[in-house]
Amino acid sequence: MVFSHGWACNADTWDTQTQFLLAKGYRVIAHDRRGHGRSEQSAQGNDMDTYADDLAAVIEALDLKEVTLVAHSTGGGEVSHYVGRHGTGCIAKMVLISPLTPHLLQTDTNPSGVPIAVFDGIRVSTAANRSAFFKYLAIPLFVYNRPNAKILRGAIDEFWREAMQGSVLGQYACVKELSEVDYTASGED
Repeated sequence: MVFSHGWACNADTWDTQTQFLLAKGYRVIAHDRRGHGRSEQSAQGNDMDTYADDLAAVIEALDLKEVTLVAHSTGGGEVSHYVGRHGTGCIAKMVLISPLTPHLLQTDTNPSGVPIAVFDGIRVSTAANRSAFFKYLAIPLFVYNRPNAKILRGAIDEFWREAMQGSVLGQYACVKELSEVDYTASGED
């Protein structure tokens, strides 16, 4: 099984699943996407095609066969691009958990999308003070902003820790990939 995490996080997102599956005898790989976690903090290649090619390099280097790809959020875009660019030859299954949609941005052709101001706010907050932003973002991310929510401080701290390991440049560039780029068949890159 190969796990791909969401934006701003890293492979540690999958610790609970990894521990469970390893105990059941599965081979489990969770990688840190370029610009996230402990990965290369490159100023180039912070786009879905390169993310997909990086994943292909991992799969090829480890000579993986009959792979189950498991992805969340931006990881869904990464593994979908992997299949689109590299095929399904070594892929047995794909599990997409709340994946990135092909086009999130509100446009004339996607009126129910998210307004650009939301993504601009994420970029500004990431660049200006990402430490504070990631602590704030954890509240709606874990739905702790609902009435009577039991806030788990450890979950907020873990999200913050993972997010702060990434490259501000990689995280900033990734916002465009997960928001503005239209990956639908009729979209233009």
